[in-house]
Amino acid sequence: EVQLVESGGGLVQAGGSLRLSCAASGFTFDDYVIGWFRQAPGKEREGVSCIRSSDGSTYYADSVKGRFTISSDNAKNTVYLQMNSLKPEDTAVYYCAAFEGDPSWDPTGYDYWGQGTQVTVSS
Repeated sequence: EVQLVESGGGLVQAGGSLRLSCAASGFTFDDYVIGWFRQAPGKEREGVSCIRSSDGSTYYADSVKGRFTISSDNAKNTVYLQMNSLKPEDTAVYYCAAFEGDPSWDPTGYDYWGQGTQVTVSS
């Protein structure tokens, strides 16, 4: 059974940091692209960052470039999202997702999703 489990969300003040984790099981981690998406109330789900596990290639949305860092520990089947200099507009539920293919921001292309973790940034 494929599972993605996010953790690490919480409440933080603007300018603070959080590290999200996405623990994957039930599939061959190295063959997949792992993406982080977020969805704020009343807004569409948007791609934040993704990583191709096979070669470590990373991609970032313009809104988080320079503040967020995605990384993976293939031995632990875990992907991390280090979020620094957080802003109130980063407040959302953050999801990790996985699929086999080329890195993509299109959430409909991802096959597997975690349950999400809430990130709230206070001003």
